[in-house]
Parts: sequence; structure tokens; C-alpha cells
Amino acid sequence: MAYFTWREAGLTSDCASLDSMAARFEEAAALMRRMAAEGFQLEPTADGSHITHPDPAVFEAYGFVSEESPERQLTMLP
Repeated sequence: MAYFTWREAGLTSDCASLDSMAARFEEAAALMRRMAAEGFQLEPTADGSHITHPDPAVFEAYGFVSEESPERQLTMLP
């Protein structure tokens, strides 16, 4: 299943005020709620939390790039 690792690395590092920090968090929360409503899931792992979706088309529609190994990303044809 396609996934990427969630790592918060400065979501608000470029914000100049508390208001701009709050707006940034609200934007991120709205995106996460929309993703949850569309079937994305959070899977805790030893190396961080993976955000997954069972449908590769939905995953790709968001512009995400899968971090799966190349072998796992191949689609096997009958």
C-alpha cells in the first residue's frame, strides 16, 4: 500500500505572529480532515507515522509520492 511518512519539520517556522501560526494549523487541520473523510489512514510505525490510502488513484490525486520500495510499487499484471 502506498504511504508517506509524516514528519512535522517547521510547519510554522516562517510565521511572524500567533495569528499566522493559528491560520497555518487551521489549514493543516482542514486538509487532514478532508483526507480522513476520503479514506486516508494513519499507521504508526517504528520510523514515524505513515499516511496511507488503499486506492492508488486517490493517493496520487493529492500529489503524494509513495515511499514504498520500487518492488512494492509495481503493479503485477495477470
